[in-house]
Amino acid sequence: MEQDFGSSINTFTYGRSDRMRRQHINDRTCLAGSTSDATANNASAADEGTVSNGSSEVYRTLDEIKESGTINIGVFSDKNPFGYVDENGEYQGYDIYFANRLGEDLGVDVNFVSTEAANRIEYLQTGKVDIILANFTVTDERAEEVDFALPYMNVALGVVSPDSKVIESLDDWDSNDQMIVISGTTAETYMIDNYPDIPLQKYDSYATAKNALENGSGAAWVNDNTEVIAYALQNTGYTVGIPSLGSNDTIAPAVSKGNTSLLDWINDEIKTLGEEQFFHADYEATLVDTYGSDYEESLVVEGGVTE
Repeated sequence: MEQDFGSSINTFTYGRSDRMRRQHINDRTCLAGSTSDATANNASAADEGTVSNGSSEVYRTLDEIKESGTINIGVFSDKNPFGYVDENGEYQGYDIYFANRLGEDLGVDVNFVSTEAANRIEYLQTGKVDIILANFTVTDERAEEVDFALPYMNVALGVVSPDSKVIESLDDWDSNDQMIVISGTTAETYMIDNYPDIPLQKYDSYATAKNALENGSGAAWVNDNTEVIAYALQNTGYTVGIPSLGSNDTIAPAVSKGNTSLLDWINDEIKTLGEEQFFHADYEATLVDTYGSDYEESLVVEGGVTE
């Protein structure tokens, strides 16, 4: 069972220690070394950049990020195999592989900032991170608050449940059962809009949602189908009875609303990476052990182009 690192880990910094910080926005806790012997140290957060459209949103432009030598990227710390902290206290996963390449090509170090699903928009709007790379599904509602770059993965929703009572349809739901969801996800929104009579158990992190399923607190768990498929493959006794629910969507990086210099650079980068089939290499390095090769073509998006 996966350990919930989200409550104890806020940021990991890889690379230079001589960050250029001009204005303090908030304090973060940095964890160095392994999770077992780490000590908390105060580290300054992102520089305050341009204020977007007269609002309270702050962000750093591309030039400011380059000048600082560090880019702050919001990722999950408990969502294996997409973004998680391993036994050595290091970030790993599909999104992490991509984030490291962004830092390399931008010529800066990457500071990973652990986020929960419900905090992704807030972290961008407050300047805590420059980019969100945390399985962020593109929706019209979210696009009103953040700017999405080109997509790099396809996704839909799925439902996983115990083998003892496999859920294959939501239309005949037992009124005594509850559905597990994670707050701030498209799964939560979909269930509220389309199945308002199904009672929801809401959790803040992936680790706590998984624990609830394993403890029998809920009858099933609805989330990105990539996540529930991975869970069923990694844990015996569970079946994805509904592999695709709702519409087919995409996952993309997000930046603060109005941060066009960073957004344009990311879009150009995704197009360039597509020429070398980067996201196929990412899949094969981080996801193939979980999904095998069968899902590669249906999940991977190269160059930001979807069919």
